[in-house]
Amino acid sequence: MVKKLATLVLCLSVFNLVQAQVERTISGKVSDGNAPMENVTVTILNTNTTTATDKDGFYRLPIATGDELQFSYMGMKTMTIQIEDVTRILNPIMVPDVNELDEVVVTKSRRKSQKDLEYEYEEDPNIVRTAFGYVHAQSSAGRIQILNEDDIIPATPCVLDLLRTRFPALGVTGDCLGGGGVTTRGMSTLFGNNLAVWDVDGMILTQTPIWLDVNNIKRIAVIFSLAESVKYGGLGSGGIVVINTVAGNSFRNKLVDRARLRNNYYKDDSLQEQTVRSNWPSYKKELYASVSVEAAQEKFKDLVATYANTPYFLLDAQAYFTEEWDRADLGEEIIASYFGLYEDNPVLLKALAYQYQDQGQYERANDVYKEIFLLRPNYAQSYLDMARSYRETGSPEKAASLHARYGYLVDQGFMEQDTIGIGKIMDREFNNLLALEKDAVVEKRKQNKLFVAKNDFDGTRVVFEWNDGEAEFELQFVNPGKQFHTWKHSLADNAESIAREKAFGYNVVEELIDGSLPGTWQVNVKYLGNKSLTPTYLKATVYYNYGKISQRKEVKVFKLSLKNVNQELFKLVSSPAIVSK
Repeated sequence: MVKKLATLVLCLSVFNLVQAQVERTISGKVSDGNAPMENVTVTILNTNTTTATDKDGFYRLPIATGDELQFSYMGMKTMTIQIEDVTRILNPIMVPDVNELDEVVVTKSRRKSQKDLEYEYEEDPNIVRTAFGYVHAQSSAGRIQILNEDDIIPATPCVLDLLRTRFPALGVTGDCLGGGGVTTRGMSTLFGNNLAVWDVDGMILTQTPIWLDVNNIKRIAVIFSLAESVKYGGLGSGGIVVINTVAGNSFRNKLVDRARLRNNYYKDDSLQEQTVRSNWPSYKKELYASVSVEAAQEKFKDLVATYANTPYFLLDAQAYFTEEWDRADLGEEIIASYFGLYEDNPVLLKALAYQYQDQGQYERANDVYKEIFLLRPNYAQSYLDMARSYRETGSPEKAASLHARYGYLVDQGFMEQDTIGIGKIMDREFNNLLALEKDAVVEKRKQNKLFVAKNDFDGTRVVFEWNDGEAEFELQFVNPGKQFHTWKHSLADNAESIAREKAFGYNVVEELIDGSLPGTWQVNVKYLGNKSLTPTYLKATVYYNYGKISQRKEVKVFKLSLKNVNQELFKLVSSPAIVSK
């Protein structure tokens, strides 16, 4: 299906997906959040070019898009940031490296229950499911190595070859035709080295499962630890090879409200809209104080003399005239007059597209997303944005073509496949498109051959996107029972996820809602900054009755500039409840 559609839409030659390595200068100030830090080592990893910050925390280096810039200092967490096409200034805030102390002091209080591990299995690659329960590699009493599906080469003939190539510490004998065995070197008994036993989706096997399709493996782990293998009795004396298959883990299809797992109670301490408005920039307060559209126009003329080169002022002015006075024509006149500030900057263009979507100006948003696509053809997010935008403009067939083109590029190796982050979101959205608008996408005579994955939940879906890849923030979800869970998007708490976003080119996360706790949900945000003195635009798209004929959506856009305070974004009144996915 994907490849057939792709051949229809790929009328242009395959473009070069490697960004031009245009060298430029990057600079900034390193601090600990309170004071500048001197002698922080700043290194470009692929060239080993190094400098150090001065007494005021400043540094400057020649750099290119795609380079990785590393900040290191004794006693602080090492920070690595991939340079994007728009990156010119980076003002990182370093945090103390206290991981070891935390583990030693609070290990007992941080130990997670089997229920916690089960709920976190899908998103935590360090968890494996055994015949005797869930095991976390990082908190286990001994050594465990885990390989996830993204790191498994599909062409591998069988598990013996997979272990032989990816686990050098093992002794692997035999082949994929006659079978063989595995020894975990160092695991021995009085009777010599024993062969490892196999735990496949909870079934304990003594014979190597050479029949198992490697493409069906979700997670494979080798347990070297005696503390863990003792659960298997005498069979485990040679170590354990645990295999979790994709099919074997389909049992976990129920969404879970994480807030109810812990004693997290919301204290109604987030800033409300009135307080946030009191922290608006002065120009915005002056505009909103206008008593008529004519007075507002005069005020804009006065202000633009000072702020004409400030793209965020112009975005605020566009939103003001469009939303407060229902004068989209005046808002568009402002953007058209100063579009030169935006046209080569995908971060600013995305903020503009967000506003157009929030205002229901979908054709204009589509034009902007086309500009972003040309600037970032190697970003997976570009395909997601364009596909969504075409659905909004009533062109589902073009949306399907974008999904197909992305699938084709992944299949051909021009773009790397991501099955953890945006890959799952792309699959969900493509299936939603085919399920709800198949008449516009596929000929009726071919629809009986169309496979559409079943929607895996009933309820509401919330998608969050942000325009700046350097943005750091925390989203807090408060359920109707006043308990909450927090998703942290910061280098200090989630560096691996941010690195993945940069590698694949996306800035999106989804929250799913089920029917476990009806009532009013509240979504709050704590903005931590974006390593510069500019705001970040956060877009929330709420899909009600997701996957059903009655599906509808709302788009909400927020300009984040007030830092380090928890502020309310919006509330949801719905029968389902927000949970992590």
